[in-house]
Amino acid sequence: MALSKVDFNNINVTPAASKALKFNSAADGFETGDLSGNMVLLSTQTASSSATVDFTSSIDSTYKEYVFKFIDIHAASGNADFTVNFRDGGSNFDATKTTTTFTVSHTEADGGDGLTYRGAKDLAQSTSDQPLAQEVSADNDGSTNGYLHLFDPANTTFVKQFTGVSNSYHVGNQTFAIYYAGYCNVTAAIDGVRFKMSSGNIDAGTIKMYGIL
Repeated sequence: MALSKVDFNNINVTPAASKALKFNSAADGFETGDLSGNMVLLSTQTASSSATVDFTSSIDSTYKEYVFKFIDIHAASGNADFTVNFRDGGSNFDATKTTTTFTVSHTEADGGDGLTYRGAKDLAQSTSDQPLAQEVSADNDGSTNGYLHLFDPANTTFVKQFTGVSNSYHVGNQTFAIYYAGYCNVTAAIDGVRFKMSSGNIDAGTIKMYGIL
């Protein structure tokens, strides 16, 4: 049985955090870098009584998909929605959107379970903020977690689609899962993403932005 062997001189690479060892573009040596399918952390922001959390850089044609993970988002005011909006080249976060959303819920008292289309929380050609989590509790132990996928935001031919899921501690003492999807009905590039509460501040929490190779 024949054995393959590495016969390259160029294998002197410098270790780099969160990078992998791979062949270089000439296929005659090794280098450190990102592998296809990897999530590349681009930015981390921590809220602290923040009116908004904005991502306005590194959203470009480098990646075809961006993922935002929101972790332990705590609302300053109860019964508010955690929302998102998009910037399409101007100075405002007001891209025109059409969206849909449904919820799944279950109370601590083992009741109130249901699957519900939430027509009041979706948008039709609207520039308003899109709820990602709805009617969240501001109790000390309450929080919201989830993710948002934004696809090909730099494309100037097609609308910009997004999908995601969140789960939150609802004001009704229940777990409240939200499934949402939609598109920014613009052909201009999306170059900014804003997270905020529908009322009050984001008291605490972390939001991370990743690029997907």
